[in-house]
Amino acid sequence: MLAAAIWLAALTVAPALPANSQLFVERAQKAFDLAQKNYLADTNSAAAARELARASVDVADLATNNVMRAEFARTGIAVCRHWLARESNSAPGHYYLAMNLGKLAEAEAPSLAAYRLVNEMEREFKSAAELDVHFDYAGPARTLGELYFQAPGWPFSVGSKRKAREWLERAAALAPEYPENQLNLAEAQLKWREPQAFAATMKILDARWPAAKTNFTGVAREADWLDWNARRAALTAEFQKTYKRAPGS
Repeated sequence: MLAAAIWLAALTVAPALPANSQLFVERAQKAFDLAQKNYLADTNSAAAARELARASVDVADLATNNVMRAEFARTGIAVCRHWLARESNSAPGHYYLAMNLGKLAEAEAPSLAAYRLVNEMEREFKSAAELDVHFDYAGPARTLGELYFQAPGWPFSVGSKRKAREWLERAAALAPEYPENQLNLAEAQLKWREPQAFAATMKILDARWPAAKTNFTGVAREADWLDWNARRAALTAEFQKTYKRAPGS
């Protein structure tokens, strides 16, 4: 049960922010407040629901304590359930429901309730993948892959190396231009001790890196790039430490 607090924190792939992340917290809170105001003005608007559901994930991710994290996540969950009651075939609705469930599970871990939420997360991510696997740069495939990669395996939870490989590779193939997809796959391949596969993935990442820096820009992407740059450097360093050579050499 103690391990739940560790691996649940990784399920929604939160960016690694610097210690002085108050700016990101303030931005997330401001976006949440605006999204909530817009949603309350029209609770039947799918666009407003999507905006608030996404903002709930972002602000919950940066919450300074689990009480606040759970409160934001429950807001997102309620919004998504209301949304899906009207539009059950909404891929974004299922996707953001799963993301908010992940944040609630993180807040409630370690507990049996958190483990039950993980099972619901899996179902919702699968529903999103069936409806539109391309949404959010193959987001449903990406998050399913991370879920299976990070979670403990049977009988404790849903973790599975086979399923993780299937979905991580699928995300990387569907949206190879999105750095997160290649980074997730490379991290798994390094952990699985697959140097040749890792080197191939890093080659794709390196080739697409300049274009990504041009295409994924703006204030909303600042936290992503802090995370992506740190993880890319860490992967290269860990590979060199383990195999005494640079990837691809």
